[in-house]
Order: sequence, then structure tokens, then C-alpha cells
Amino acid sequence: MSAALRRDLARLLGGGANAGERVICPVPASSPYNADATGAWRGLRGRADAVVLPESDEQVAAVVGYCHAHGLGVIPRGGGSGVSGGACPIEGGVVVSLERMDRVLELAPELWRMHVQAGLITAHVHRLARESGLFFGPDPGAAEQSQIGGNVATDAGGPHAFKYGSTRHWVMGMGMVLPHAGIVRLGGASRKDVAGYDLTGLMVGSEGTLGVITDVWLRLIPAPEAAAALVAFLPDERRGCEAVQAAMTSGVIPSALDFLDASTLTLIAASYPGEVPAGAGFALIAEVDGGREEVERSRRELTAALVDGAAIQVDVHDPRAAWRWRSGASVAVAAVRGGKVSEDVCVPLERLGELLARFAQIAAEAGLPSCAWGHGGDANAHATVMVDPSDPAQMAAAERVAERLFELACELGGSLSGEHGIGLVKRNALPLQLRGPALAMHRAIKDCLDPDGVMNPGVGQPQTH
Repeated sequence: MSAALRRDLARLLGGGANAGERVICPVPASSPYNADATGAWRGLRGRADAVVLPESDEQVAAVVGYCHAHGLGVIPRGGGSGVSGGACPIEGGVVVSLERMDRVLELAPELWRMHVQAGLITAHVHRLARESGLFFGPDPGAAEQSQIGGNVATDAGGPHAFKYGSTRHWVMGMGMVLPHAGIVRLGGASRKDVAGYDLTGLMVGSEGTLGVITDVWLRLIPAPEAAAALVAFLPDERRGCEAVQAAMTSGVIPSALDFLDASTLTLIAASYPGEVPAGAGFALIAEVDGGREEVERSRRELTAALVDGAAIQVDVHDPRAAWRWRSGASVAVAAVRGGKVSEDVCVPLERLGELLARFAQIAAEAGLPSCAWGHGGDANAHATVMVDPSDPAQMAAAERVAERLFELACELGGSLSGEHGIGLVKRNALPLQLRGPALAMHRAIKDCLDPDGVMNPGVGQPQTH
């Protein structure tokens, strides 16, 4: 079967001497294509029947059509940096990796837009915009690994989503392949489009469950002239959450407003580019940007608001130094026991303090050390427990903590995910948030566009047994 599948897929990718290089079949158990980042942190791995590396829309369409005809699942894959199991072939199937589709199709700085293939690395999108004097807002933590198609498929965010929005706010259109319709174009170079349903918006965040995104039109804006980062230290969680609200009522619009709880702060305090004051039990990282005079005025006003909000100390940093420090949190947390289970729930801003306090209690009751950090202005918390991935008892306890966390987020009027998506990890929790008709609408869209369940089997869909 593997030999026949390899032969067929190689033919679909153009045949010739190099076609075999674009097909992996059979797929070794150790292949990175069998998992995304959940494989490293949580041991979630599948086993693909084959991996293909297409180089054009037509090749993607040929592979998807073949899989549809032969009852094989299609698992679209970007950079493999997802943390919800959205690119994990747990039911086998063919992984369609877009890494070779990384061309810039158009870069039009004078028109504030670019058109790129889905496999272009996110950091390269940022660089191209920056070199043109422009700015692309979404900045997920794995930007050096993730691909823009994956960012669109998961509606990726990052710290600057607070001011600039998640990926969906930057997508003007896309090309994609649907299992029953082949190549489809949605939107395009026009900056406004209200003709019919927002099909482009529907595909953003669809996690590969409806089709394979092959290229995207992105809007850009002029880059801000200057930026400054403030790091404020608060005595405890309660006053830290109050300071988030104080920052938002100051009249300043920060481009980012992140937080670190006491446990996270303790783990990365030694790498802080300054001195963490005694008595600090919470930290906020706020960035302001714009014209130079605007940045200076915003910095002063935001500092005053944070001091009024009980900040012990407020430091000013180059944004690169502040975010480099902040980016070390995930690795430092995972190093405590060798692994972590982290969920990106989101709640109304006024419930953030309650979420953090009750999550810590849930984790303590399970006997697991915990911490939280995330995007305070969006009340999007990366609520995390530290685990030894080789210990089944700890992993089972972590999953129970996650289940209770999902229930808590929905109880508080929030969401199961602020930016990472549902994937495989949260699929059975989806009915907690989407109830009755809303869940039926969700299923109806899937049934309409992928009636045979070819696209990313199991992802984003609650199990029915």
C-alpha cells in the first residue's frame, strides 16, 4: 500500500526525477511531521500515511482531490509550532506541508499590501514589511518557525493584538483548496469587500478543517516612528489586575499590555534586564508606539497611571529587551519538571483576577505547581501547570486541571481559546462554549464544506462517542 501511495502521490506532484523528494512514504515514527509542538510538551503524536511537499496550488488541489477520492484524511501543516494539536495526524492520512510554497507573489509598499504564499515564515513577513517602512501587526511567539498560512488558519495573535488585532484583521483575501471544489479564491487586493457572507473571515481560524490555505493577501500600515516599553512591578495579583484596568482608563492606548504572575516572575527574575524590586508579586509589560512626541507623552501618562495603581517600580526599556525577557517564560516554566500543559483561555477583563486565583486553586488541589502569564489587556491567560511528561499520573492530573479550567473560563463568560485554537486538545470542550444552535451551526458549516470529513479529521470537532 505504501509503495502504491508513494507512486500515486509522486505522480500528482509532477512526476520526474525530483518528484520522490516531495513525498515521504512510509513516514518514520520519529518524523517531525507526526506532531506539532504538542508532541514535545504533551506527547501528542500521530502517524501519517504519507507527507507531501507541494510547490503550487495545482499540486495541492491534485493531492486533496486524490485523498478525497480514496477516503484519506488531509492534514494541512505550516511550521508545526501549534500548541493545540491542530497539525497532528492521529487518524493517519496525508500531511500536506506548505513549507516549499514560500514565494512573495507581490510586495506593494506604496499600496500597503503584500501577497504571499502560505509557507512564508511569519518573521519574513515582518521583515519585508519593516524594510518597506511598513508594519504587520500579528506577532505570535513562534514567529521564527510559524508560517503565515498557519497563522491565518489559527487566527494567531501575540502581545500586539491588544492594539492591532489578531491575524484576521490583516487578511484581505486568500487562495485555498477545498476537497469538493478544488482551487477557490476569496477576497483579494481590494481593501473593502462586503459582498455576500464573509467567507474570508470564516476561513481565518478554521484550523485546516475546511480546506488548505495556499496564499494570502495581507494589508499593512505605516510603521510607527518610535516605541518604548514599560515594565511595572506590583505587590500582588489583585493590584496587578487593577493596574491593567488603570492602564486602560488612562487615555493611553498601549500597543501591548502583558502580565506575569508571581510564579512566572520568580522563574525569570534572574534574566530581567534590570533589578526586580523586593516585594514584587506581579509584573506588567506595556508598550506604547507612534510618533516620538506621542510616545514620550504616552510613556509619562501610562507611568503615572501605573504608579497610581500601586506599582512598586516602573522601568523603561527598549522594547526588544523587554520582549526578549518576556519570551523566556515558556522555556523557563517547562524546565521546572521537563514539560508543561498550558491553555490559552480568555475571559472578560474584569474577571481576570478571579480566573487567575481560581486556576491556582484548581492546580493546587491536583498537586501540580502552576503559573500564568499572557496578554493582560485582552484578559488572555496562558494558564499553565508544570509536569514530568514521562509520568502518566501527572499528565492525567494535568488534563483534569485543563478540563476544570475550560469549565471555569466558560462560567466566567469567556472563551476556551484566545489565540491558539481548538485543535485536538480542546475539541471535546467546545460544547461548553458553543451551546445548542451555535454548536449546530458550527457542525453544519463543517458538513457543508467538508461533508466526507476529509479535512483535518478530528480537529475542532467534538467526539460523538
